[in-house]
Amino acid sequence: MRYDAILFDFDGVLIDSEPLHFACWRELAAPLGVRIDWETYNTRLRGHSGDGLIETMRRLADPAVPFDTMQSIYPAKNDLFRERVMQTEVMSEGVKELLRALAEYRLAIVSSARQAHVFPILGRAGVRECFDTIVCRDDVTAVKPSPEPYRTAASRLGADRALVVEDSEAGLASGRAAGFDVLYIPEYSQMPDLLMRKLTR
Repeated sequence: MRYDAILFDFDGVLIDSEPLHFACWRELAAPLGVRIDWETYNTRLRGHSGDGLIETMRRLADPAVPFDTMQSIYPAKNDLFRERVMQTEVMSEGVKELLRALAEYRLAIVSSARQAHVFPILGRAGVRECFDTIVCRDDVTAVKPSPEPYRTAASRLGADRALVVEDSEAGLASGRAAGFDVLYIPEYSQMPDLLMRKLTR
């Protein structure tokens, strides 16, 4: 095989959750004077987390919101997202079928989200057993665009010819810095076809 492992980002690649993240942030940040449209979210916020995300968001207000004030809504945003995501079918049947068809590969999830976000969604979708390892924010000292998350996953799998599947600039940079081939996914619905074409050409 050309690759010995496939390392998937989570949000926007395996699940169609970015519109939900966007809606939750927009709703909770609006009272602070932060206005977020989809283009801004997609180009400046998507794929980021932690202090970097907060720093970018607070500067979307004029004047900028104090860092601590912006950070204070992070827990409420996460709670709101978890509530809504468990009421929504965020993993398509096409993605579920794809994961089961990739049994010959070692598979991993590499996410900047915490385990409390990733694991319940996998359980609801019924695909947890498809993955040999899962690397979350809880497992590393630096998140994307650092190469550490993808290097950690590859090390756990014993893989040296991994393919990274990503949808964000931070994730693309992380995969490349880790030394792996990277497949960019511009739209969630395109992922199964783009990946299968990459694997079979």
